[in-house]
Amino acid sequence: MERLLKPEVREIAAKAGLITAGKKDSQGLCFIGKVRLPDFLQQQLKPKKGVIIEIPSSFSEYHKTPPEFKDQEAVLGYASKKITYKVTDGKQVGEHQGAHYFTNGQRKGLNVGGTKEPLFVIATDVNENVIYTGQGKSHPGLYRNTLFVTASEVHWVRPDLKLNPGENMQVMARIRYRQVLEKATLFATDQGLYVHFESAQSAITEGQFVAWYVGTTLLGSGVIG
Repeated sequence: MERLLKPEVREIAAKAGLITAGKKDSQGLCFIGKVRLPDFLQQQLKPKKGVIIEIPSSFSEYHKTPPEFKDQEAVLGYASKKITYKVTDGKQVGEHQGAHYFTNGQRKGLNVGGTKEPLFVIATDVNENVIYTGQGKSHPGLYRNTLFVTASEVHWVRPDLKLNPGENMQVMARIRYRQVLEKATLFATDQGLYVHFESAQSAITEGQFVAWYVGTTLLGSGVIG
């Protein structure tokens, strides 16, 4: 399930006439029932034409040499930082009816042909109404090993196992519902929690949840920043 910001959720819920629109704890769209999120958004939000930009695998940001870092926290901060794309970083390959309809990793619905491999969404810019894509499921723009959860968005189901700043823990983690658990390490800092996966993860998306486990026991979760 996608997680939208509270004001957006309330606005959509109010327009749809849902009784949960006024609830202070409305965090997502679980309350709409068995409706696909993209379909629901298309029903509630007006179309807005924008461009689809293809970013090549040769894009310089994917291949630059990392700088030297003073400590591990700096390394993790660098690894967790998402790339901010510009229209000039690629070429226009099509148009869409609203960046707010699309999510990272999405393939269907782009309606762009003529490419050697299918296009996948690697980033969306809702403010500028631009969708950035890359060819193929192995495109480097889809993958990162590390994500960050701010301290206010970290929730421990097992507070007795909560990490203090400077501590780390080997866990199993996932970033989407029913995903196979992956090996990862948690690193706690004063600002929040880094989750570093052993294997690069596809379509890490701001606003979605990451959950971590030891065995099959859920220890905690947080909203990806």
